[in-house]
Amino acid sequence: MILLALSATRTVSAFTAPSHRLLLPKWTRLYSSLGTTATSFDDGKRPFQITTPIYYVNDKPHIGHAYTSIACDVIARFMRLSGREVFFLSGTDEHGQKVEQTAKSKGMEPQEFVDSVSVNFRDLLELLNISNDSFIRTTEDHHKRAVLELFDKMVENGYIYLDNYEGWYSVRDECFYTESELVDGKAPTGAEVEWVAKEESYFFKLSAFQEKLLEFYEQNPGFIAPESRRNEVVSFVKRGLKDLSVSRTSFKWGIPMKQDPNHIFYVWVDALTNYISALGYPETGGKYETFWPAALHVVGKDILRFHAIYWPAFLMAADLPLPKRLFAHGWWTKDGQKISKSLGNVIDPVDLVNKYGVDQTRFFLMAEVSFGNDGDFSDKAMITKVNTNLANELGNLCQRTLSMVFKNCDKAVPTTVDPFTEADNAVLASARELRGKAAAEIAVQAIHKYVELMVRMVWETNKYIDEMEPWSLKKTDPDRMATVLYVIMEVLRHVGILYQPLIPEAANKILDALSVPKEERTFSHLDDAYRIKEGSAIPKPEGIFPRIEMPAEELVNQQS
Repeated sequence: MILLALSATRTVSAFTAPSHRLLLPKWTRLYSSLGTTATSFDDGKRPFQITTPIYYVNDKPHIGHAYTSIACDVIARFMRLSGREVFFLSGTDEHGQKVEQTAKSKGMEPQEFVDSVSVNFRDLLELLNISNDSFIRTTEDHHKRAVLELFDKMVENGYIYLDNYEGWYSVRDECFYTESELVDGKAPTGAEVEWVAKEESYFFKLSAFQEKLLEFYEQNPGFIAPESRRNEVVSFVKRGLKDLSVSRTSFKWGIPMKQDPNHIFYVWVDALTNYISALGYPETGGKYETFWPAALHVVGKDILRFHAIYWPAFLMAADLPLPKRLFAHGWWTKDGQKISKSLGNVIDPVDLVNKYGVDQTRFFLMAEVSFGNDGDFSDKAMITKVNTNLANELGNLCQRTLSMVFKNCDKAVPTTVDPFTEADNAVLASARELRGKAAAEIAVQAIHKYVELMVRMVWETNKYIDEMEPWSLKKTDPDRMATVLYVIMEVLRHVGILYQPLIPEAANKILDALSVPKEERTFSHLDDAYRIKEGSAIPKPEGIFPRIEMPAEELVNQQS
């Protein structure tokens, strides 16, 4: 997918840097410090930069953009609540031939067009309650300066030369393909391709980094995840890398090279640099010094190779540290079919939120699929999961517990008289263990397992309340009833605090209902010193998760 068909007609050194200088003396020192085990990518203490890919502005946002953004938000919120200093970055990729063509077809200037589309992605993040710290656009001046500086470093170190290329090119993918990669005359992604005749271009000596990349992957097995994606990248690199075109002259919408203004930077040198330009690069103080190298890049599997091969090679060529980890997630289908405009089954995340709610959408997308695998969306599956795990289990647990407390305990947290029983201590112990277990899953981006832990904790608590039957104890043993209700409220405090990364609005409603002070909602407050305070007044309980009614046609399908 990322190989380029080269026409070896002439090779001209682009600048005065010696083209034979392929080994950098700083390379070993820079990258050996990243660790040698699969768990060394994050020490759990240093400032944490997490990034979505920057989203291409050729069209409006879809479910894939929402999925990546929510996943990163869950991790970013979890890290902040854990006490980490976090820089969460998202943004838009605004240059390229496709943008230029689309703008022209709409009778707009490219800048006017990207301004009109970029705001849709920013609005989506706000709609989904995404807590990104920065939103970068590749048309911003500070980003352009960073691209020029990074390229200068590549030139200085002898990794850039002038040549001609020709080959198959997909405007939609902004990518070149070799003849062997085409499937029925199209790109492997299904995009149309066109033959590009000889065009002068500057090339990056990607081939010089084949062994260096393989050595880096070997020394840092946790760099690419999941493991299946790592194996895919390693296998690809072992087959050989060809040098990469990094400039174009056949269209103009891009960042001009200062050394040769007839050339603009081609996609990936421009786009990938956002991860450091947003931190202030080429300035090496401030956010760049604090957060780089990034702790985690999260991308879709379709752009894995660009991030796992191009980006590390660019950074090596410029004597810059590499990010700690790259995680590639899968794609979504709808009702078992590939999502495409031609099929008319594109999933608009705005429609999902309007139909089901923000937290419900966040929960389903993170709970339904093992993060890293492909997933299938259906309204039936979403309604079933949200109703089961949120409305029936979590929502009902909160409602019946707090209603009993409000009605039978003077509208305040119960005062316990009896000592805790073995059953009480067991469910409380599960709640206390939840943070450590959840942190272990988030550390390796197993977001679905974090969700499973939360769902299981709620299920265990429902089992506890059904076995204790506090409604029966009301008449036979009111002191025991008070203890049981107190235990459930304390478990719900843990659940509410630990659910904040995934369903922040609903989780905070739960904590409000428990009268947990707003300043006592970080993970450090899960300690017993911050237990639910006996006698604290609670507000009148209100429903948190309304049940979603199944459309009539779905009910018919379920019964048939």
